[in-house]
Amino acid sequence: MKKVVSIEGMHCEHCAAAVTNALEALEGVKSAKVVLKKNSATVKLTDYVSDEAIAKAVEDAGFKATEIK
Repeated sequence: MKKVVSIEGMHCEHCAAAVTNALEALEGVKSAKVVLKKNSATVKLTDYVSDEAIAKAVEDAGFKATEIK
């Protein structure tokens, strides 16, 4: 299972790394691939993770999740 997250506020690879680390720290997340040019992250899951938990992880990293599909 995977989710695609649209993210506002990332400007550099450091930003992308912060979001990657925040998402991968969530229980149930297998991996997160952040694409700076697309302002998005593809999150692969091993277990159910709520959209709210994903949005909070992005927010805690200093950015805003605008859409989760």
